[in-house]
Amino acid sequence: MYCPFCRNPDSRVVDSRIQDDGAAIRRRRQCPECGRRFTTLETTSLTVIKRSGAGEPFSRSKVINGVRKACQGRPVTDDDLALLAQEVEEAIRAAGSAEIQANEIGLAILGPLKRLDQVAYLRFASVYQDFESLEDFESAISVLRAEQAKAAGA
Repeated sequence: MYCPFCRNPDSRVVDSRIQDDGAAIRRRRQCPECGRRFTTLETTSLTVIKRSGAGEPFSRSKVINGVRKACQGRPVTDDDLALLAQEVEEAIRAAGSAEIQANEIGLAILGPLKRLDQVAYLRFASVYQDFESLEDFESAISVLRAEQAKAAGA
């Protein structure tokens, strides 16, 4: 890491702290040449591979914006959406790959969204899983009812 003041290629780490729930490390550094201190932020990169084959950095805000449309008019807060996006990112990072297909993000969204709001889940799933008929909705609703009955009986 080059010193931003004197461009010396060496620096010493003075302090390290975890940020963003473990997704980043903030390091306080000191240059042995000029003695000035500066801060760096280290994060791991996660690349999303789109259907076209193009790659782009993972973005929680894109997850939130996509899910927000499904949650329109539902009792879901911005904090709920932020937690959902965090849970999705953690699940994706836990897979251990630096690259992930875009459709895998959609799959990672479905579980947390189902727990958050079932109507929003159905809206999102209908687009994501390309529902084509009422039978597709009925099938998804039947699965939700069966899961709900199983949870109530447990």
